[in-house]
Amino acid sequence: MGAGGKLQQLMARLHLARGGVPRGHFAVYVGEARARFVVPTAILKQPSFVALLESAEEELGLDHHCHPGGLTIPCCSERDFATLVRSLG
Repeated sequence: MGAGGKLQQLMARLHLARGGVPRGHFAVYVGEARARFVVPTAILKQPSFVALLESAEEELGLDHHCHPGGLTIPCCSERDFATLVRSLG
């Protein structure tokens, strides 16, 4: 399977938990369309993910309109976010 196929599988898996969020995971809303991803909390220990959160904070501040029930990272594309998560997992 090519890299594009693996990326599509990862994106589908991350979008699966539409209702609730499984224990040990949290929701992240990414990009202009606010696509919902469900990622493991262990990602919060990864320096590259922390850098992404800091970038979003610098761009938006802490008072920006958040999506209820999860972090909002509008300054990253869905594809870039999925690639980052794949590289960390």
